[in-house]
Amino acid sequence: MRNRYLDLLRSLAIVRVVVYHVTGWATLTLVFPAMSVMFALAGSLMAASLTRSGPAAVGRRLRRLLPSLWVLAVVFVPAMLFTGLPVSPRVLLWLFPIADPPANHWGALALSVIWYLRDYLWFVLASPVAFWLFRRAPLPTLLAPYLLLVSIEVGIYPAPPVLREFGLYFGAWLLGFAHHAGMLRRLSGRLLYPLALALAVGGGAWIVGHPGPRGYDLNDNHLGNALWSAAFILIVLGRAPDGIAWLSRARLADRAVTLLNRRALTVYLWHMPFVVALTPLVDVVGWSHQDPVGLAIRVLLVFALVGLVTLAVGWVEDVAARRRPELIPGGPARTADVAVRPGGDAADGAGTTVGRAVVPAQRTAGEAASVEINAR
Repeated sequence: MRNRYLDLLRSLAIVRVVVYHVTGWATLTLVFPAMSVMFALAGSLMAASLTRSGPAAVGRRLRRLLPSLWVLAVVFVPAMLFTGLPVSPRVLLWLFPIADPPANHWGALALSVIWYLRDYLWFVLASPVAFWLFRRAPLPTLLAPYLLLVSIEVGIYPAPPVLREFGLYFGAWLLGFAHHAGMLRRLSGRLLYPLALALAVGGGAWIVGHPGPRGYDLNDNHLGNALWSAAFILIVLGRAPDGIAWLSRARLADRAVTLLNRRALTVYLWHMPFVVALTPLVDVVGWSHQDPVGLAIRVLLVFALVGLVTLAVGWVEDVAARRRPELIPGGPARTADVAVRPGGDAADGAGTTVGRAVVPAQRTAGEAASVEINAR
């Protein structure tokens, strides 16, 4: 059955990512560590799929993930080839981004969010083994990515950047495993809240002691990000309600949550090119980061442009999920909680509560014009 609370979390995470990329407000990363939340929700969904379907879930996840990327590539890869991107076999990475696909000078910034699909792809491929380990030794498996990250950050193990990101975001993914298994919900308040507080204090102290180029931005601090995000996930998932009845009574909000969940990948992939394209307005119109009206207009313009693209190509997500294609999803008959089809995927991404496992209780910042843009 659908869990609309998890759907709401995912929708808020998507909106937060877009607003952050337009405004560059580092505080947003602390208030809501959206990328880690998205990976945690995806991990919970992957655990549900593995419980239900076994290793076949990997193919289903890839089927859901790749078509929207291919639509983006059909538009942008030819444009980059015509504007200086060398033709090489690496261009094929746009079909299956097991590593960063190549991009030219403007594409590297406009398409910088592709790192999320790269990491997501690796996590999906690693999940059958990770889930097998998690069901047999949940706590050691859960701690492993964080211990790897600590060893890297303190200089014990000089690992390549890909392993640093693995330590950061795969930890959140495994917290999603723990959420699906019910481990987080079973934690008593006497353990959950002190643990979350300790992680937040530790992460906050590391962030304050190691500020990045934009100050206290989580995206500049892997270890601080991991600890702070883990604390946030423990609270929002460990004390997640079974549902949120008020949402079904607020029709506009309910429709928006459904739409953002059904079109999450389209919104995520396409918003950054518009953020980059609108950046020259800073010079032309004079909308600085200190101009709240200008920032609000730019946010609205980005959402409006993404909305137009979503109308045009968002239905690809329906086809990938083997749903009936819809121009604008979330009509009255589809906003209620629905059961997952036998043998199929969850209705639309995050927020399923079927098939629980039984386990023991227990990129890089870019800059254009005068606006700093981070791909997280």
